[in-house]
Amino acid sequence: MEVRDATPRDAEAARTVHYASIVGLGPEGYDERQVRAWAAGCGDADYADGIDAEDAECVVAERDGVVVGFGTLTADPPDGYEADPDAEVTAVYVLPAVAREGVGSRLYEELERRAREHGVEAVGLTASLPAVPFYEAHGYDRVAERDHEFSSQEGTGVTGRVVEMRKKL
Repeated sequence: MEVRDATPRDAEAARTVHYASIVGLGPEGYDERQVRAWAAGCGDADYADGIDAEDAECVVAERDGVVVGFGTLTADPPDGYEADPDAEVTAVYVLPAVAREGVGSRLYEELERRAREHGVEAVGLTASLPAVPFYEAHGYDRVAERDHEFSSQEGTGVTGRVVEMRKKL
C-alpha cells in the first residue's frame, strides 16, 4: 500500500471512499436516517477543490492502483472549537473492505507527520461515534460531545452526536 499526495484526479475516488465508508461503517454509531443524511453530503461536495486547497494537506492510500482511503488536514480550523487546535484533521475515511487493516492508521500518521513538520502543536477534530476509538488509539482526548447536523449544506435537519477531540503533538 502506498500513501501519497492526493491530486484532483483522485476526487471521484475520494467521493466513492467517503460515501462507502459512511454507509458501510456509519451504522456502528448511527441509525439509518442519520447515515442517509450524512451520506447526502457526498453527492454535491467538490472534492477536487478540497484537494487543491492551499491551507490543506490531502493524502490517499492506494492498494494495487485503487484508492482505498483518504485523509485531510487543514491549517485553518473553524472557530468555536473548545479544544482550540492549531490544525484540524477533517477526514480519515477508508473503504469498509479495508477497515481495521491499518489503512486509516497509515493515513492518519502521514497527516500527523505533516502537521509536526509545519510546527503544529495541537490537532483537533470532530469524530463520528464509530471513529472515536480509532482516534483514542492515536492519542486523542475527548474534549466535548455535541449534536451535529449531518450534511447541513443539504438542509437535512438530521442530527447525531459527535465528539470533539484534541491531541498535543
